[in-house]
Amino acid sequence: MTLAVRVPEELSARVPAEQRGPGLDRDAVRLMVSRGSEVSHHAFGELPLLLRAGDLLVVNTSETLAAAVDGWVGHARVVVHFSTRGDDGRWAVELRDPDERGTTRARAGGPAGVEVRLPGGFRLVLEEPLSARSARLWWARVTASRKGAGEDAQAAAGVLWLMREHGRPIRYSYTERDQPLSAYQTVFALPSADGAGSAEMPSAARPFTVRMVTELVSRGVQFAPITLHTGVASAEAHEPPYPERFAVPEASARLINAVRAGDGRVVAVGTTAVRAVESATDADGLVRAREGWTDLVVTPERGVRVVDGLLTGLHEPEASHLLMLEAVAGGAAIDRGYEAALRELYLWHEFGDVHLILPSENPHTEHCASNSW
Repeated sequence: MTLAVRVPEELSARVPAEQRGPGLDRDAVRLMVSRGSEVSHHAFGELPLLLRAGDLLVVNTSETLAAAVDGWVGHARVVVHFSTRGDDGRWAVELRDPDERGTTRARAGGPAGVEVRLPGGFRLVLEEPLSARSARLWWARVTASRKGAGEDAQAAAGVLWLMREHGRPIRYSYTERDQPLSAYQTVFALPSADGAGSAEMPSAARPFTVRMVTELVSRGVQFAPITLHTGVASAEAHEPPYPERFAVPEASARLINAVRAGDGRVVAVGTTAVRAVESATDADGLVRAREGWTDLVVTPERGVRVVDGLLTGLHEPEASHLLMLEAVAGGAAIDRGYEAALRELYLWHEFGDVHLILPSENPHTEHCASNSW
């Protein structure tokens, strides 16, 4: 793949769609559609006309957490990004230096033993790097400063309390200002019984509204919920994804298999949905109910076994993201789509426009059609 993209600053979506003008809702974004080498341009409201009865949308129900919490190392203020909760009660965290424009400056983690003071009498201690590939993310343990009976339970509940009482959504400098947590929730988000969630919003689903979901259902489009709790990305480093918790329930697995056995198309809403479903797919192409941790990286060499199409946001390309898109649509199609997005001035990042990748209806067609939006 030859694509090299630098997104002009003016194409970054700085506020949510509903804040760009009176009477707008979160579905007031543009929708680029790629079918093989053909590219067309639409309003997101046209999505029901672009899908067919019998199609299936796989949606991520992970709730976004207020995962950025202020702390102090010595006398220096830092921002802790709580990324992923491990099975042993520790959290994968990232420390960043605040600059009042979003927490955009990555701070080198470590060494082991560094202590961060947190509100409410809690402290966080870095224990070991998450992986040898990066010193950015560390496994850390939160403990209560006051020792006593029930300390472990107090600390476990303490992280959720910290995020609820002192946290805010993670944001980066291309956005204009902090937003309420509700701006980072999708219509599909469901609270988890154990308080788990996503450090960053599964943003491909953000433009959906209750009205849109109702119309899609009325037209015969089905929905299969899955869960994948996303960790933090990095505005500076394009790193391979690390293990994330996921769950594909039995009902969704059966529905996906039934659609694949018929004439419908399985369209993942977001790369998180691709990662979860493909992680639950056996070599025979059948999806099984499954939950746990996935470190799957979807590449063109591995391919996709279940997903026919993908609805995704427009993000600055990084290796694993582009490899997954190429696995779904092919490198030439993704090159052409990104070139069209830049040429047509689409807005990028989590509050921006979206890209629907569908199978080519005419595999022999090589021209690029452009409809006005």
